[in-house]
Amino acid sequence: MSNDDDVPRVVSASRTIAADADRIFELIADPAQQPRWDGNDNLATAAPGQRVRAIGEIFTNTITTGDVRENHVVEFDEGRRIAWRPAEPGQQPPGHLWRWELDPIDSAHTRVTHTYDWTQLTDQGRFARARATSADNLQASLDRLATLAEQDTR
Repeated sequence: MSNDDDVPRVVSASRTIAADADRIFELIADPAQQPRWDGNDNLATAAPGQRVRAIGEIFTNTITTGDVRENHVVEFDEGRRIAWRPAEPGQQPPGHLWRWELDPIDSAHTRVTHTYDWTQLTDQGRFARARATSADNLQASLDRLATLAEQDTR
């Protein structure tokens, strides 16, 4: 049986996407788009009109279990970085974080890094799910995001 100390609490994945950073960022910063690229198959829907523009904003989505999550934006740099901490409605976030960082290579290519960080998670009831979120899940999100960004001409 593995000890929690042996499990990395920060996992990440990166890839180069053949699209400009602004196009990619729109797919990430608009919660209504997130279920299209979610590699965890956890997001069901999000209402349109919640495009994130600043730290301190909260957007909501419905996960596949039917539960609603309020996502507290804790990092934001337009076109470059966004991170949020999910929480149950009306509750403080329990301590896990999803981060996206975009590093433009040139006008048509962007290096994107997706990170899941549960170093501040204290609710042991959430540890099993946190441990199960692997770099492969993050890579799946990046791969789906790349497919959308490279084909999406909106």
